Amino acid sequence: MPPRSIRFGPRLVVVLLAALVLIRPARAVSCVTSSEMNTAQRDKLAQAARTLGGEIQAGNVAAVRQATIAAVASQFDPIAASIQSIAPQIQSAALIIDALYLLKASDLKSTQEETQFFCSVGGSALIVTLTIPQLPPGDYALFLLRATGVEHSQRLTLLVQNDPSGSADWKLAGFFPRPMTAAGHDGVWFWKQARDYAQKNDGWNAYFYYETAAFLLTPVDFLSSPNLEKLQKEAQTVRPPEMPTMNKPLMLKAANQSFEVTGLRTDSSLGGLDLVIDYKTKDVSDPVATHAQIVELMKAMLAQYPQLRQAFHGLWVYAHAANQNPYAIELPMNQIS
Repeated sequence: MPPRSIRFGPRLVVVLLAALVLIRPARAVSCVTSSEMNTAQRDKLAQAARTLGGEIQAGNVAAVRQATIAAVASQFDPIAASIQSIAPQIQSAALIIDALYLLKASDLKSTQEETQFFCSVGGSALIVTLTIPQLPPGDYALFLLRATGVEHSQRLTLLVQNDPSGSADWKLAGFFPRPMTAAGHDGVWFWKQARDYAQKNDGWNAYFYYETAAFLLTPVDFLSSPNLEKLQKEAQTVRPPEMPTMNKPLMLKAANQSFEVTGLRTDSSLGGLDLVIDYKTKDVSDPVATHAQIVELMKAMLAQYPQLRQAFHGLWVYAHAANQNPYAIELPMNQIS
């Protein structure tokens, strides 16, 4: 398979809510779960979830925009792009409501830097915590949906607000899609594989499989639960000490070259699970020279960490140079030697 050469511009970020003035942390908030709601509340929220979810599933961008609060509708392009990307994958999916949360924040005096809701899990002592940044006063709800029964199942998390304009309708305030599988496996599978690698003292592969599991099993980044916290704790126990951070890159050496690796993550957009490597370089304007440099980095990475070959389909490397778009190629493991 020939290498894929790609140039990328800045990534789109899904808009949550317009940022307003920041003040001290929130106090006067509450969360009601579906098991605690009365029938009328639960039915109304479930209908709103099905309606909005159905419009997203159908790719009806105009209808979703119409059902979005003004502050988010004015910056709707990232949400539109997300809908257009996932709608073809889930048009024939079964849309399932996993959870409904009613979030009361109307007693806030102004927008908070961070608003935290503690939501009881029915029939247990467990608590789901929602920590939402930049949340203006108002009444909100969070819908956790699954679009399943298709090749690429998706989680659809919708933050909605009781329309501040006075219509009493629930309108979209944030949209957070996330795949449920990577390379044909779900998050539980990756969690089990991570534990197997950990038992073999293979911290590198264990850590990336834990991180992949966490991404697939977490509906949205501002939600935490005891189970997800357990997963993250397991991941941190095997995290390799040389893993690159913002202030401490991973340095790789090959022949007369030295590579400054600034980030490592996984990606399955090409089908198999790839390890993605970000590194800094001086210039990427010459594609032939950059391609050769990237291949040398790949060889250096696998020479230093040969165990990666068994856990990943290939390596996908992004070369970053100041004031230039990144340059990237992906190669399967059997083409890196």
